[in-house]
Amino acid sequence: MHVETMEQKTLIAGPCVIESAELLDTVAKELVSINQEMGCNIIFKASFDKANRTSIHSFRGPGLEKGLQMLADVKARYGLRLLTDIHESWQAAPVSEVCDVLQIPAFLCRQTDLLTAAARTGRTVNIKKAQFLSGADMRYPVEKARDAGAKEVWLTERGNMMGYNNLVVDFRNIADMLELVPTVIMDCTHSVQRPGGADGKTGGDRRFVPQMALAAKAFGATGWFFEVHPSPNLGLSDAANMLELDKLRPLIKKLLE
Repeated sequence: MHVETMEQKTLIAGPCVIESAELLDTVAKELVSINQEMGCNIIFKASFDKANRTSIHSFRGPGLEKGLQMLADVKARYGLRLLTDIHESWQAAPVSEVCDVLQIPAFLCRQTDLLTAAARTGRTVNIKKAQFLSGADMRYPVEKARDAGAKEVWLTERGNMMGYNNLVVDFRNIADMLELVPTVIMDCTHSVQRPGGADGKTGGDRRFVPQMALAAKAFGATGWFFEVHPSPNLGLSDAANMLELDKLRPLIKKLLE
């Protein structure tokens, strides 16, 4: 009987936004420990700028220059591969010098110049499916990236808008996107969001993160994306949705059962 290992899956984890070097170290150490115990190859994720926060008063991060230096420090210290998101075309080149995967935010997944700039770097491009698109619709962002020379394109499911301030996940999108690319990831934390539904910030319910991961596995997802934090309620972005860091290891074990 064939038993699949995490080395055959794509697993991404890290805090929503770069809050401090101490937070990055805490999370990176745990990811390295999980990698060693379970033979994983977790990609470290954190954002240098959350450019799409609900409120102008919300914390955005340290910015490009400082943020990339902090991410580079994580790579040098812990040997982890890196993923971060870009919001503007000019960010693609400098980010590609540090990060292994460039992520296109869901709201921006049809932005042609952003997609082609990311593709031209030669790095892997992870395109998050927009909240207003179907899985099959992602054919066109994939075409843009490939036509611009992308060597590897991933797609990520993160739910669809259901009325106001609510997301639902149609897991059939995973199967549809697997017809477009071989790597389809389930974003298990953003999919439990309540966008803009918490008085000037995004709310959500992290209780359902494990169920999102397990359901996605049943539908054939080839990887998972978790935003994690040692004290999520104190997080400066996506506090309601991030998984407690100490729950990541047992969840990965459950996914491997």
